[in-house]
Parts: sequence; C-alpha cells; structure tokens
Amino acid sequence: MSGKQGAKGGAAAGKPKKTAKPGAQEKREDVLQAVILADYFQDRFKPFSLEKPRCLLPIANVPAIEYTLEFLAANGVQEVFIYCGAHSEAIETYVHDSQRYSSRSIINPFSSIEFIRVSDATSVGDFLRDLDKRGLIGGDFILVHGDLVANIELDGVLAKHRARREANRDACMTMVLLQVPQEHGALKSRVITPEFIIEPSTGRCLQYEERHPLQSDHYTVLDPALFKYPEFEIREDLIDCGIDICTPEVLALWSESFDYELPRKNFLHGVLKDWELNGKLIYTEIMETGYAVRANSLAMYECVSRDVLGRWTFPYVPETNFVHGMSYKRVRDGSRLEDGVSISGEAKVTGSVIGRSTEVGAGATISRSVIGSRCKIGKNVRIENSYIWDDTVIGDDSWVIRSILAESVEIGKDCRIPEGSLISYKVRIGDGQLLPPNPAPRLSLLQHDGSLAETDSSIVGQGGAGALYEGPIEEDDDESEDGNGTDPAALQNSLIFSLAHLNLSASSISTLASHDEFDSDDEESESRLLRPDSSGASRSRLSSFASDDSAVASSLDAFHSDAVHGLVDALRADDSVDFDSAKLEFMGLRLANNASDSSMRRAIAVAFVRRSSELLSAENGGLEPTKAAEEAFTSKRGAVKFIKEVGVGGDDTSRQSEFALSLQKALLAVKGLEATRAGALLAAMLQQLYNLDVLEEEGILAWWGDKRAAENDSLTKIKEKCRVLVEWLENADEEESDEGDSD
Repeated sequence: MSGKQGAKGGAAAGKPKKTAKPGAQEKREDVLQAVILADYFQDRFKPFSLEKPRCLLPIANVPAIEYTLEFLAANGVQEVFIYCGAHSEAIETYVHDSQRYSSRSIINPFSSIEFIRVSDATSVGDFLRDLDKRGLIGGDFILVHGDLVANIELDGVLAKHRARREANRDACMTMVLLQVPQEHGALKSRVITPEFIIEPSTGRCLQYEERHPLQSDHYTVLDPALFKYPEFEIREDLIDCGIDICTPEVLALWSESFDYELPRKNFLHGVLKDWELNGKLIYTEIMETGYAVRANSLAMYECVSRDVLGRWTFPYVPETNFVHGMSYKRVRDGSRLEDGVSISGEAKVTGSVIGRSTEVGAGATISRSVIGSRCKIGKNVRIENSYIWDDTVIGDDSWVIRSILAESVEIGKDCRIPEGSLISYKVRIGDGQLLPPNPAPRLSLLQHDGSLAETDSSIVGQGGAGALYEGPIEEDDDESEDGNGTDPAALQNSLIFSLAHLNLSASSISTLASHDEFDSDDEESESRLLRPDSSGASRSRLSSFASDDSAVASSLDAFHSDAVHGLVDALRADDSVDFDSAKLEFMGLRLANNASDSSMRRAIAVAFVRRSSELLSAENGGLEPTKAAEEAFTSKRGAVKFIKEVGVGGDDTSRQSEFALSLQKALLAVKGLEATRAGALLAAMLQQLYNLDVLEEEGILAWWGDKRAAENDSLTKIKEKCRVLVEWLENADEEESDEGDSD
C-alpha cells in the first residue's frame, strides 16, 4: 500500500506499469526524484529499533531522516518516495506532523512526498523490484538511505552522470564515494571494508568486493578481465556514502534478478561480474570535500554523532537550528545549549549538546556527549562520550561512560554504566547498581520478538525494570554471511567495535595490524580539509566557526587536557601493549575538537616531557636524563613512529624545529624541575630523537637559532644545557662537509 502527501497523484499499489504518453518521458525527466530506503531488515540497532525505526533515532538530538531530507532538498530534489517497512506508521506520522515537510507546510521544499509500504518485503531488493513495477520513476533519480548525514553538493555529479548517459545509454548508475583522512573514525568504525576496483581515467567501477576481519582468507581475487585495461586502482580507503544516481534501467536490472537482496554485495557485484552479458556500465564519483556518511551501525552512529559535534556536517549542526523549533546557541566551553537548559554553577559541561529544558545538578561533569530534552542530571554525575535521549533521569553520583541511553530511562543514585552499554526505552536501574562491564550490557523491557521481558533484579536492582537483551544474530544488509567465516553481523550490534569476545586465533586476524596503521602526513591531511572555493581562495572546513574564538579556545583546552592524559596513561601502563590504541584515541580527539597541527604538536610534546620528568623522580627509579628520555620514547612499540608522523609531521626542518621548541616550553612548565635539570633532560631528549631518526641535525640547529628559544631567562637557561649537543652536531656537519670536499 502507499500513502502520499502533496499535489500530484501517484500510481496505486500493485498496478502494472503504464505506458507513458508521447512527451511524458521528457517532462518527467525534468523532475528530480529521490527514493529513501527507510527499512534495512537488520538487527544492528536492536533493542532500540524494536520500538522506533532507525531513521527516527536521534543524531545530536535530531532524527536521522531530517538530515537525509535536508540533504535532498539542498540538492534540488522535487519528488520523494519513502519506502517503509517496520514502524511505517511512525515514519509517516513524523513527516506528516513536521512543520517543514507536512503537505500543509508553505516552506516544504518538495512538490510531493509519497510513502510506500510493501507488506511482504524482506530485503532492499524487494523494495526496488516493487518500485520498478509501479512505474513512478520517469528519469534519473537519487537513491539514498534514511540514516544518511550529508552536506555534499551533487550538481557536478549529476552533470557528469547525465553526460555519460548521453554519450552511452548503457551508463546506468553513478555511485558517490567520499575520500577522508585515513585517521577519520568512519574508516576505523566500519566492520566491512568495501573494495572498489576503478578505472582511474574514467571513474568506471570494474569490480566490487568486500572484506571483513572474520574471513578465513584475507585477499582479493581479481577478475582476469581487469588486465585488459591500461590501468586500474584497488580502492579500500573510500567511504561508501550509499548515494547512487540511477537511471530507470537500474530498477529493471533488479527485477531481472529476483535473488538480489543487497545493493552492494549482490547487485553491484553481480552486475559488474556479468557486464559482458548485460552491457551496463557503473561509474564512481569520488568526492574530496564535504561530508556524507551513513549511521548504519552503532559504531557508525557514534562516529557520525562525533562528526556533528565536530562540525564536519556544517550547516547541519545544532547551532544553525536547521530544524524548525530548535533554539541552540554556542557557549564558551564549546557546547551547544538549547533554550531552557539549567546548569548549576558548580557543574562543568564541555564539548557537548544539551536539549531544551534539561537540568544539570551541582558538581556534575559532562564531556563530549549529547543530552536530549527534558532530562534530569543529578548532582556529581559524570557523563563522558555518551548519548542520552529525551526525558532520561540520572541520579546523584552516577557515572555513564561511552553508552547510549534511550528515551525515558531512569538511572538510580550511585550507579555505574560502563562503556558500550545500550539501555533501551523506559528501563529503570535501581540505586547503587554496577552494571557488568564485559560484555557491555544491552538492557530492554522487550525481547527480540517484541514481547515483554521478565525483569532481572540481579541486573537492574531493587525497584528496577528490564532485563538483558539477547537477540538472534541474523543475516545483515551489506554484511551478510559469505561462507568464508563467521557472520560479521556479530560485530555490528555493539557500540564499540571489538574482536575480543570472538576468541579468534592470531592467524585469522593477522592482516588487521596493517589496517590499523596509517601514514599521517600533516600537509597531506590538511590538504584534504582545504580546497579552493569559487573565488580561488583556500577555504577550510573549520572556517565557518573560526570567529568564535572563545568556543574554539575552550574546545582546544579540552583537547589538550584529554590528549595529554591519554598519552601519559599509555606511557605509564605496565604492559607490552603497543602504542596503536593510544594513537587512535588521540586522532579521535583531534577530529572531535578540530585540533590544529600546533595543538597536536604541543600535546604530544607535553605528554612525553611529563613522562620523562616522572622517570627522573626517586619514586620512579630516579633515572638519569639519558635513561629517562630513552625509556619514555622507546618503552612502547610504535611511540617513536607516532612522534615522527603526528608530533613532528615529517622531515621538514621547520616542523622539526617547532617540535623541539615545544619540548623546551613543555619542560619550562614542569613544576619543581629546575632549569638546569630541565636543560639536561631536553638535551637527552633531543639526542634520543636524533638517534632514532625523528629529528635531523638541520631541525635541531634551526631550533637553536630560533629567537623564541631564548625569549626569556628561563628558556635561555634550558637552552644553554644543549650547547654541547649543538656544537657536536655542528662539528659533525663540518667534518662531513670536509670529507665531501676531499672526495
């Protein structure tokens, strides 16, 4: 069945496709249409999706489908078809009641929005085969998902797609892919790694494969036909935005293959594999600016939420109030507060979003979190990296760490909610409850079939309501079982992507280490964020809020504090774990706070100086400066590489000089460390970094000649202790030069 709002009529459900009248096709092609897939036939968001569809779950206090509709409106779409499955009434009601998208609204950007239900659909493929039967599509259309958050412009993509179609009628689809910095959370949070084999000169996609960490084989089998092309690229560094520009022929291909269920794993893979039979060509458009990411798993939900906080999605951020009725304002600590928020003078809120009429008690600390409307946060509550939805109550002295709490949840006093927890609608936790940390709990009032669960007081406590949710793991959308190993859907149902609970052998995940490593050249990363605008001037993604100096300063202060503490804790840890996890956490903080290169350099310098200084003290063995510097730099595998790639940022002399200056100033700030002792430690650190090929003699000598290194007496005293090292480097350089002349 179908429902529609707007002026134009639509085809009735189940009727055969009608033949268009002469000239009708050309007229329809002038209307840009879009199809939103609002059901995914997945269990990834359960138990939340038992009661509300994924597209209505809040991202930074805004239902996900709002971002999708705004994206389509900004790109000139006129007609929208929304395919619904579970909770279809809730989706229709939300849109019908919207002050912007209601058929009665004078500010509705669309000429029509039609809802289509397919009662017997079990996959996305069923939706698209149904769409083909209805005959609603008259020309090119945009196919997206209802969990898409995007701000990219499609004018250029549409123009290229149409030009290719005019040149060759077999060019039937263009996929929009996004290139982001390698450290971006969207690349780290995905379980499935899509592999696009592309002809770089044309952008044509030649083959598509998927890889996941549970496969027994970690290699890609290339089609021998690929080697007929002059060149091709295997790209697994791209975000699949789930945005496809399609011709009606795409729907016909779906109808011809009744076993296709999944857009990428089945349809794309199959069409490309059989292109010599079907003759259809599929292209890619790789975007290097803008943002377009799907919140298609809990880990990606967290990633997209962080990106909204970090303003990657501008203008779709809270303070622009892009949804009618919102009233957010930025405040000095980098947070966004809506009207009616009450925060005690003794509470501390940093880098967070708080919805209307929420109350925060004295002594509470909230950092990098999203709090919904009408919530009540008690005294001395600690909330970090969490997502608290509307009407939730958290009692005094409770902690919530990196978790999701759905609407109307009640947490008693002095409770501990460990990271990764998922607490569904109206669950109540009694006073003093400490939820088990491993595995992270999922609590719900409902069982996986929608029936009421029997309350488990051992988990939720006296007076609580709810039980552990244990849903069946079934085949999932883009990541269903492939016969090569365990179903990767097992990794999609958690907020925190982890392989620990699967008890995998080391050999089965041997390729993961290289996947987690990345080359972080600062200039290259910055170039991805800076692109020329239409006037030819460079424009940063961050420029839209550069004028808010106080908010930016507060955000950077939060970054510095959190980054330094995280690195120092990793250096102090008495274990053999390498530095990769600390590196990933650091880069995540960098993205969340939009930290600059200089802020990163300063934080890294302070962290290693702090650890080196600690090792000088008697409590930590009273090491001599040389040993202390060596221990700080080399005790953790990967730390030296981290300093070179992220702290220094390459072999450029000016970057090396700046890092040396950062070390010097960091030593000046160490309490209780005399200038002579600090100077000796600086000389030892510079010597170690030189021996480890992090700093070259040119970089150290450039620092020595920098006036800022002696701008006050204290800095001069520290600098002078390095004179012997500098003279040795100068003499070594002269001797090398003399040897070269002799040769």
